[in-house]
Amino acid sequence: MFRFILFALLILILYSVLYYLIKDMPLLRKRMSRETQPEELVQDPYCQTYIPKRSALKKRIHGQDYYFCNRECLKKYLSKS
Repeated sequence: MFRFILFALLILILYSVLYYLIKDMPLLRKRMSRETQPEELVQDPYCQTYIPKRSALKKRIHGQDYYFCNRECLKKYLSKS
């Protein structure tokens, strides 16, 4: 009888561990699929470097969108024009 209770307890623990590991699998798949997609790059008009559009600073100037790698390039571009 003691072996049966120990076996049932072991099965319950194993089930809990597997459930904890598997419950986030769909979220991980979504995250991984987003990470594997290529990211769009944009060119900074001041220093001419390419940066990911998602992390670039966006500024609308004269109705056109410009993307900058940092605030310094944005300030220098605005002072230049």
